[in-house]
Amino acid sequence: MECIRQDVAASFGPEDIARQSEQGWKLVAVEWERELPEAESGKPAAEEVPFGLRIAKEAARLEENPAEQEVLFLMMELTIEDGPYSVIADELNRRGYRTREGMKWTPVSVFQMLPRLIEVGPRIFSAQEWHERRARLAKFGTR
Repeated sequence: MECIRQDVAASFGPEDIARQSEQGWKLVAVEWERELPEAESGKPAAEEVPFGLRIAKEAARLEENPAEQEVLFLMMELTIEDGPYSVIADELNRRGYRTREGMKWTPVSVFQMLPRLIEVGPRIFSAQEWHERRARLAKFGTR
């Protein structure tokens, strides 16, 4: 599944939707924004959804984002093996993973994920998937 975000700088209409549809894209969401009146502008900004999670379809809770969860598991594996950030970034890119912004991973972007890895570490280490991955790697004598 490939997803893109298209920023709209001018008018957007049915012809734009038709053009994207002709290229095989399906419209799945519309995001609206507006300037807040001054009375409302003092509200704290909304927090960014933590990496590895996404807003559920009913928008009432967060749920796991499978693609980002895979990145977290792989990043944790490579970090435990004392892989330098450059090697971790290279391996993520080699496997086709990208940051949320659609960019290639860099040593800096991997480093910036360390607080998130620390946060989710206990859950990752207790997950059945983690134990299966570690056993599979040990069986093949890698990592």
